[in-house]
Amino acid sequence: MFLNHMSVTATLLGPWDFMKQTKTDRIFICISKWIFIVLAFKCKVLTSMINEEVTKCLELKTPLSDHGLQKYTLKTPKENLTGKYGEDSKLIYDLADQGGEVLSLRYDLTVPFARYLAMNKITSFKRYQIAKVYRRDNPATSRGKYREFYQCDFDIAGQHDLMLPDVECVKIAVEILSDLNLGDFVVKVNHRKILDKIFEVCGVSSDNFRSVCSSVDKLGQCSWEEVKAEMIEEKGLSPKVAERIGIYIQRNGGLDLIEELLNNEDLAGNGTGREGLEAMKLFFKYCEIYGISDKIYFDLSLARGLDYYTGVIYEAALTKLSHRTHFANGELHAVGSVAGGGRYDNLVGMFDSKQRNVPCVGISIGIERIFSIIEARAQVEHEKLRTTETEVFVASAQKKMTEERMKICKELWDAGIKTEQSYKVNPKLLDQLHYCEERFIPLAIIIGETELQKGVVKLRYVMSREEIEIERNKLVQEIGAHIRTFSSIKQT
Repeated sequence: MFLNHMSVTATLLGPWDFMKQTKTDRIFICISKWIFIVLAFKCKVLTSMINEEVTKCLELKTPLSDHGLQKYTLKTPKENLTGKYGEDSKLIYDLADQGGEVLSLRYDLTVPFARYLAMNKITSFKRYQIAKVYRRDNPATSRGKYREFYQCDFDIAGQHDLMLPDVECVKIAVEILSDLNLGDFVVKVNHRKILDKIFEVCGVSSDNFRSVCSSVDKLGQCSWEEVKAEMIEEKGLSPKVAERIGIYIQRNGGLDLIEELLNNEDLAGNGTGREGLEAMKLFFKYCEIYGISDKIYFDLSLARGLDYYTGVIYEAALTKLSHRTHFANGELHAVGSVAGGGRYDNLVGMFDSKQRNVPCVGISIGIERIFSIIEARAQVEHEKLRTTETEVFVASAQKKMTEERMKICKELWDAGIKTEQSYKVNPKLLDQLHYCEERFIPLAIIIGETELQKGVVKLRYVMSREEIEIERNKLVQEIGAHIRTFSSIKQT
């Protein structure tokens, strides 16, 4: 580890950086380099390893400046994305030639995460990330479907016992969707090993599993007849094989269905089919312990078309009017799934020079889709959404109160209270109060010459328009108490 660290340090510190170091820093670097040289001289194998690390470091980082500043960013070569998304690879945004480099915009956050683990030799990690991704798809704003959008991912990497991290990811998704109060929802689950065994039993060749899987994945949006036609006409399956697949994938239920399939000799006789079914049985047991089994639904049609999934897969979808809302113009608003994910045990190995795998599982929340649901519901119910976290607005009733407003803002900011004021020197009071009402700011402080003379300020409850006077020297304590009252009411 020490040698790996020193190889990177030696690479990233140029002459200019060295001159900027303190005397102590320069002595440390010199001593470290001498230790590095002595150790490398004594062992040629170590030298080879160091050179390999340096080469990889230089290949994976590209300079952002030619002025001696060592700033680097992670590149996304196109080959890092291809071969991992199945038929969805056509949705990847390819960039024009960047000085001889063929780059692409990231399709999701999972593949870059796997690459990060491989680059840094990380074998155990737990993280969440919110960032933009890009897909060359047909946008549909009413469904929360865009070409540039945010995803929120939660992933657990490492060698862990069966289904423990997997069920935790689903538990997190259930908590998020419950707290958002979007309406009734269900988390559909399946296992890639069960799907693969179904395809095998029905007569699909192993090299055609992923292709057929992408067709099955469309069953939620298309009828079975349409999916069957695609499998026959585009995937080359015989009608008999397609019909056999349909018998299985149109089934759904709970633990009872898993028990039934475990008694099916074709699926659960031995091998991957039984492994997948036993894993799902354990998964349902853990869901019962976590108190989320009422939200879990075993659905054999769930396929998750991305190629990198290897085990359990899941997808959350709303089931009631919250996600199928009629706008005033009669347009139907439906967003489909709002979260999805699964296990991908082989993805990290694709980026490791020695193909060393790190088992991973994760889930992704579709932020824009959730926003579209909330906005549609608000439009139907004629509900206005609060678009700011501001707790207090400092308003002036007369001219030449700018400095007093600023003093009050400073006190409230210093106390950690979210506060705003107008950026006009002499704003009209009516405009300021209207601003508060439009943005649902709960409290407004109003000051004028009379209040200054009396040593008080007016505190206005914006929605009820009730006003009270509070002492100027107790402003922060009084405002804090009122905010705590509002928070407790909101929670109840």
